[in-house]
Amino acid sequence: MSDLFWLSDAQMARLERYFPKSHGKPRVDDRRVLSGIIFINRNGLRWRDAPAAYGPHKTLYNRWKRWIDKGIFAKMMAGLVAEHGEKQTVMIEVSRRTPCVRVSLRKYLKAHRTASSLGGQKGGRGRLIGRTKGGMNTKLHAICDSQGRPLNLFVTAGQVSDYIGARALCDSLPNVDWLLGDRGYDADWFREALQDKGIRACIPGRKQRKTPVKYDKRRYKRRNRIEIMFGRLKGWRRVATRYDRCPKVFLSAIALAAIVIYWL
Repeated sequence: MSDLFWLSDAQMARLERYFPKSHGKPRVDDRRVLSGIIFINRNGLRWRDAPAAYGPHKTLYNRWKRWIDKGIFAKMMAGLVAEHGEKQTVMIEVSRRTPCVRVSLRKYLKAHRTASSLGGQKGGRGRLIGRTKGGMNTKLHAICDSQGRPLNLFVTAGQVSDYIGARALCDSLPNVDWLLGDRGYDADWFREALQDKGIRACIPGRKQRKTPVKYDKRRYKRRNRIEIMFGRLKGWRRVATRYDRCPKVFLSAIALAAIVIYWL
């Protein structure tokens, strides 16, 4: 069992405050069940393939699904993020596929056929899965702090513009001095929204601009930390490949990965 994942006492102490209260019969051991949920998500396994050390796979799945419906994993991430207030710099970006044989970069998280099948609802409405050049995909938008730790996450269909994610995340930006982003976020309305919040934009201008935009090139180099963050999140197979049809379940898997990697 040395290769299995187990939460430590210190990690459990930080998470226990977010656990829902048990009514009636006490819950099965929280450490064992939550460790099993993390193991399944990190390795991209089916629930029935969970190691016997974590107990019955139905217990793991039922706890996972029940806590998602109650928003427990979202509350965990929000609570842990609130303990570490960022006051200087944040970065915004969308998920990008690491180039392999292809030269170009693609912005998506690959959707597995079990998630992108259209048997349930015509057109797959509400699943936040869209068709791009790379197939059926979901796009992950993120805000992270100056150390590359995710603060807020948002998913859209793969073909949705970066501006949609920027507009959705704009209201949740913390009170900081700088925002770093690539030229995909070079829009006048976005720069004006940041200015209204008292945030200085470090975003290079698009090549189509007639008037070049000045930005702090030295500060802009720090943006690689959010790219590293995406790479670490995609180390979890259930994040790199979307197996779940429900976007709420998929986003919970991403939040759980962010909690374990960065906030525990």
